[in-house]
Amino acid sequence: MLPKPSPDPKASMWNWIAYALRFYRMQRGLSGQDVAKLLTMARSSVSRLENGQAQLDDHDALKLDNEWNTGGLFTLLLWYARLGHDPDWFKQHVDIEARASVIRVWENAWIPGLLQTEAYARATLRAGGVRDLEGLLAARLARQKILTSENPPILWILLREPVLQVPVGGNAVMRGQLAHLLDLSESADIAIRVVPTAVGAHPGLDGAFKIMTTETGDVAYADSPGGGRLVPSASEVQLYVVRYDRIGQQAMPEIPSRNRIAQAMEAME
Repeated sequence: MLPKPSPDPKASMWNWIAYALRFYRMQRGLSGQDVAKLLTMARSSVSRLENGQAQLDDHDALKLDNEWNTGGLFTLLLWYARLGHDPDWFKQHVDIEARASVIRVWENAWIPGLLQTEAYARATLRAGGVRDLEGLLAARLARQKILTSENPPILWILLREPVLQVPVGGNAVMRGQLAHLLDLSESADIAIRVVPTAVGAHPGLDGAFKIMTTETGDVAYADSPGGGRLVPSASEVQLYVVRYDRIGQQAMPEIPSRNRIAQAMEAME
């Protein structure tokens, strides 16, 4: 079976890294198994790196640079890749989300996509002026299947209080959304905690993000208009972990949070 071709190196810096990895390996007459031994990983993991399905980390980039005497090429490429926007980041984040055992979410503007009702999701997409509303809606709802899978992830949600009070889609839609949150919060795998407006300034005001834990470690995804940013670097992810914990220190416990959601639902009469 022929190997899959390298991704288009002109499409993104991450694709260029995948292309360069295969190029330098073949230039040296090495097999994928040779690289797997060098990087202490499975042969399939090397294939994923070369196909653009996985991303090189700092440790492995440095090892390649040292062993292959590249003049620091892979380390530099990795640095540049993290500076720019990659159009595949959202798709990669969804793939990681589907494999995660624990997902920690901080949201300061909307109900998180994994917890949205169809009506609420439709209203958010319509407000964003998207073109393929039905396609994006179907994709968002499909992501929620992980919550009812055989091995659902543990989902920890920190939610800014004003999110509960904005009647997205109108009062009836919002009331249904808040009722859905209350139902979900009864699950042993889902914890929803509200950060009150009264706490004032805190580290979460500058944007929403999530941290996903997989077998290979933590990956963060920082949300932003027009597409978010995937953060695979362990050192940078740790900053998000600390930020999440600091936001969590300001949040109400689960039962008071449920009560606050119920109050907001009643106000949507």
